[in-house]
Amino acid sequence: MPSYPFSEIEKKWQKYWKDHKTFKAIEDTNYPPDRRAYLLDMFPYPSGAGLHVGHPEGYTATDIYSRYLRMNGYAVLHPMGFDSFGLPAENYAIKTGTHPRITTKQNIDTFRKQIQAFGFSYDWDRELATSDVDYYRWTQWIFLQLYKKGLAYETEAPINWCPSCLTGLANEEVKEGCCERCGTQVVRKNVRQWMLKITAYAEQLLEDLDDLDWPQSVKVMQRNWIGKSTGAEIDFTLAAPHEKEKITVYTTRPDTIFGATYLVLAPEHPLVMHITSKEQLPAVQAYREETAKKTDLERTELAKKKTGVFTGAYAVNPLTQEKIPVWISDYILVSYGTGAIMAVPAHDERDWAFAKLFGLPVIQTVASEEEWKQKGAAGDYRTAPQECTSADGYAVNSGEFTGLPTREAITRITDYAAARGFGKKAVNYKLRDWVFSRQRYWGEPIPLVHCPSCGVVPLDEKDLPLALPETDSYSPSDTGESPLAKIPEWVNTVCPRCGAAARRETNTMPQWAGSCWYYLRYLDPHNSKEFCSKEKEAYWMPVNLYIGGAEHAVLHLLYARFWHKVLYDLGLVHTKEPFTRLVNQGMITSFSYQRKNKSLVPADEVVQTEDGTFKEKATGEPLERVVAKMSKSLKNVINPDEMIEQYGADSCRMYEMFMGPLDMSKPWNTQGLIGIFRFLEKIWAISEAPLIDCPVNDTSTPENAEITKLLNKTIKKVTEDTASLNFNTAISQMMIFINTLSKSTAVPRFAWESFVKLLAPYAPHLAEELWEKLGHTGTIAYEDWPLFAGKYCIDTECTIVVQVNGKVRDKFQAAMDAPKADLEAAALKTEGAQRFLDGKQPKKIIVVPNKLVNIVI
Repeated sequence: MPSYPFSEIEKKWQKYWKDHKTFKAIEDTNYPPDRRAYLLDMFPYPSGAGLHVGHPEGYTATDIYSRYLRMNGYAVLHPMGFDSFGLPAENYAIKTGTHPRITTKQNIDTFRKQIQAFGFSYDWDRELATSDVDYYRWTQWIFLQLYKKGLAYETEAPINWCPSCLTGLANEEVKEGCCERCGTQVVRKNVRQWMLKITAYAEQLLEDLDDLDWPQSVKVMQRNWIGKSTGAEIDFTLAAPHEKEKITVYTTRPDTIFGATYLVLAPEHPLVMHITSKEQLPAVQAYREETAKKTDLERTELAKKKTGVFTGAYAVNPLTQEKIPVWISDYILVSYGTGAIMAVPAHDERDWAFAKLFGLPVIQTVASEEEWKQKGAAGDYRTAPQECTSADGYAVNSGEFTGLPTREAITRITDYAAARGFGKKAVNYKLRDWVFSRQRYWGEPIPLVHCPSCGVVPLDEKDLPLALPETDSYSPSDTGESPLAKIPEWVNTVCPRCGAAARRETNTMPQWAGSCWYYLRYLDPHNSKEFCSKEKEAYWMPVNLYIGGAEHAVLHLLYARFWHKVLYDLGLVHTKEPFTRLVNQGMITSFSYQRKNKSLVPADEVVQTEDGTFKEKATGEPLERVVAKMSKSLKNVINPDEMIEQYGADSCRMYEMFMGPLDMSKPWNTQGLIGIFRFLEKIWAISEAPLIDCPVNDTSTPENAEITKLLNKTIKKVTEDTASLNFNTAISQMMIFINTLSKSTAVPRFAWESFVKLLAPYAPHLAEELWEKLGHTGTIAYEDWPLFAGKYCIDTECTIVVQVNGKVRDKFQAAMDAPKADLEAAALKTEGAQRFLDGKQPKKIIVVPNKLVNIVI
C-alpha cells in the first residue's frame, strides 16, 4: 500500500489556508439572510495544561458543519477567541510574582497552536481575548449602559469569604467548604458588592426559552434556576414588645395559614438581632456564626438534619390571632423570597422535620379527597396527623374557609388578606441578582468613581478604557479589598462630575463578564468606535448553532441571554435571543483502573498481564478497567499533540466524530483512532489508482452501475447526516463506499470527485490534496456539494436473512417486496437451511418481508 504522507499534506494545506485567508468571513450582501450562518464554539479558557483530546470534540463538529455549509452556498462566520481573565492566572501570579498577562499570553499561544494543528476553518483575523484592553473597553461600556438603566447597584451582600486570602470566592471556587486556593475554611460574610439586577428580566428569560431550539434538559435547568412560583405575601405582626414590627413571608400555599404554628427567619435576616430576647442572644449569635461557615447548597440540602434556635420573640397569626414563636434556621436563605417563612409542619416536609425535632405544634389544614369523603365537614380533624402531606385536597380547621378545594381556598384566603391589608398576591423567583464584583486584580476594572459629594459617578464613555494599572503585588489588601486598593496613584482620582478628590472603584468584574457578549465582538472585532456596528450585527445575528459543554447550561447561558436582552431593549441588537440553536457535546472520557474498594489507580501504576487483565504494580491487586473523566492525577489524559504527530489531524478529527453520537459521552480508545487512520490510508491508496472517464452516474457496466447506485446512496446519507450533526453515521456510510470502491478494478472519475467532496468537511487536509491530484487548482472549500439522484437511491433488491429456530444460518438476495411464498421457497433451498433441516419438516415458517425468514423445527 502506498505511504500516506499525512504530516506533509497537513502542514502544506494549513499554510495555504493561512496565506490565502481561505476562511475569512465577509459581509457579502449577495448572500441572502437565509444563506448566512454564524457557528460558534463556547469560549475556551486557556489553561496552562493545554488541550486534551476532549476539548476539540465540539470544535470539530462546528468545523465540519461550517465546511459543509460553505460548500452548500452559505456565507459562514466561524470565529475563535479566548476567555482570558480568570482565577488560575492570578493564583499563579500570587505564587510566583509573574504578571497574569504574561502567563495568559503564553497559555493562549499554546492553545492557538494546538487548535490550529487540527486545521479548523476559523477566521483567525477575528481572534479576541477578554483580557485585551481593546476588548474590555467595550465590556466596561456595556456595564455603564447597565448602570445607567438602573440594572447595576451597590449593596452589602453575603458571599463566600476566605479569611486567609482575604477575598470573595465564587461557588465553584469552594471545594468541600474550603478555599480552593489555600484550603482555609470558607465563611459567609457581608461584603460591599456590585450587583446586576438580572431578576428584572426573570420573566423574559423564562418565557423566551420556549422559542429556542435547545436541549430540553438545558431548558429545564434554566427554568428551575429561575424558579418561578405564584403565591402570596402575608404580613405577621410581632407580639409585644415589638408590636410595631412585622415579618412578611412568601408562601405558595396561603390556604394552609391556619396551620402556621411558628415562623422561621434566615439567620441573616435584618430583624433577627433586633427582636432576639436577652436570654436567647448568646445562642442566636453562636448559631449565626456557625451558619456563616456554610454554603447555600449545604444549608438547603434536603437530607441534612434540621437545626435552629428560638429568638425569644413571638408573632401573631393574622387568621387565628394565636401567638406563635419566631425561630431562625439555616435552611431558610435571606436571598430567597422574603428570607422568612410561615412554618406549616403538617404540609411541608422541612417544617415537619423541624417541628418534630423541637416539639412544635402540628395542625392539619388540608384533608385528602379520600379523608374528606369519609369524614366530611363535620369530621374531627383536631388530632395531629401521623405524616406530612403537601397534596391538594379540602381545607379543614380553617374557619370560614373549611370545605373549600385547595385551589379555591388559595384564591379566597389571598383575597381575604388583601382586603384586610395584611397580604397580597405575589410572584416569586428563585433567581437572585448577580453578584458582579470580585476582590481581585486580574479582571475588568469597574468604571465608577466614589465621590464624597456626588456619590457613585460613572466615568465618561470617552475616558474608556479604564486600564488595569501595573503592579507587582497581586495579593488582596489587609482590609479584604482587591489588590487595586493598594495602588494609591491609580485609586486616587477626581470626580468626573464635580472635579473634587474621589476614589476609583477597586472591585473588578467577574470572569463571566467578558464571556457574556464575546459572540457580538466577533462580528466587528477591530471597531474602535462602537462595540459592534449595527450593519454587521444585522448581517450575522443571531448565532445559528452554538456548541459547548453542558456544564455551562445555566450560568453562562443565562448571563449571556440577560445581557443580550438589555442590549435589545437599548436598541443595540435586533434579536431578543443570542443563540437560536444549542447543542451540548458529550464528554470524551478515558480508561482508568479501579480497585475492589472503588478507589482509582493512576495509569502509570498499572501493568497489564499476559491474559489481558490489569494489576496494580505496587500490590499486585487485580484491577478493573473502567471509564472515568480525564484527570492529570489519574495519568489518563490523552494529549492531542501526540495523537496528531502519530496519526494526523484528519484521523483525530474523524475519530472524535466516529466514536458515537455528538451529544453522548464516550471513552477514548487509541485503537479506534488507528482504525480511522487505516481508513484514510485506504482512501490514499485508491487515489493512486488510475481513473476512468465516463458519464456521470454511468450504468453501462454492472460494476459502474453498482458504484453509481452506492455513490448516490452515500451522497444522500452523508448529506442528511451532516446536516443533522449525525457525523458518526455519515462516516460509517463513507466507509461502506470506500470498501466497495477498493474492490473495483477501475474507479470512475465522477464517483471519485464526488466522494472527495463528501470527505472534505471531515478530513479537509486529505481532501484538499486529493482534489489537487485530480487536476484542480485552488481550494476545495468552496466547491459545490455533490447532489444525489433519487432514482438511484431506491433499492430494488434486499438481503433476506435465513434463520433456523431463531439463529442465523444463511442469507440470500431477493427482489424488494417479493411475495412471502417466493421468500419461503428460496429460504428452504439455501444451503444453511438444508443443512439444519436435515430432512425434517418445518413446524412453522415465519416470513418478515424484505428482512428475514425464520424456519421453526
